[in-house]
Amino acid sequence: MARDDNRGGGGRRNQRDETPEFADRLVAINRVSKTVKGGKRFGFAALVVVGDQKGRVGFGKGKAKEVPEAIRKATEQAKRQMIRVQLREGRTLHHDIEGRHGAGKVVMRTAPEGTGIIAGGPMRAVFEMLGVKDVVSKSIGSQNPYNMIRATMNGLLKESSPRSVAQRRGKKVSDILPKRDEAPEASAQVAEEA
Repeated sequence: MARDDNRGGGGRRNQRDETPEFADRLVAINRVSKTVKGGKRFGFAALVVVGDQKGRVGFGKGKAKEVPEAIRKATEQAKRQMIRVQLREGRTLHHDIEGRHGAGKVVMRTAPEGTGIIAGGPMRAVFEMLGVKDVVSKSIGSQNPYNMIRATMNGLLKESSPRSVAQRRGKKVSDILPKRDEAPEASAQVAEEA
C-alpha cells in the first residue's frame, strides 16, 4: 500500500498531460495484420500530430487491436516527442527550408501575410498544429504520410531564428538582418515624376 503512495507524483504528471492546451490531428489510420499459427490477427496503426499552435509540435504512432487505443498511444507518444520551432511574427517561418527523410523530400517557404497554409495532407496537419498561418510548401518524392511528416519535422529542426544565429555568432540581431534599402522607394518617386 505504501508503495502506491510513493508513486503519487506520476498521477500529477498525467493530469498535466491531459490539459487541453494541446490540439491533436489524426493524419492516417491503417489496418495492419499479423499472421499467426491460427490465421491472421488484425489491428490498427494510427499516426497523430499534436501541437499547442504556438510553436510546439510533435508526432507519434501507435498500434492496437482497437482504433481508439491506437489513437491514444499515438497521442501520448506525440506529446513526449514535441519540438519547439521559432516562428517569425508568430505566423510564418524565418527562412526557406528543405527537409528529407528516406524517399520523402519537402520544401517549405516563408509567405507574406494572408497567404494561408498551402500544403497537402500530412504537412498541413503539422503546420496547423504548429500554429503557422502563412506558408507555401511542396512535397517531392514519397507520398507516404509517415515519411512526409518525418521530412517536415526534419526541415523544421533546421530552422533558426535571427536571434539564435546572433547568439551563436556573438553578434547583435541588427548586424545579421539585411538593411532595408531606400533605393526602391527613390526609384518609384522618379518614375511618378516622369
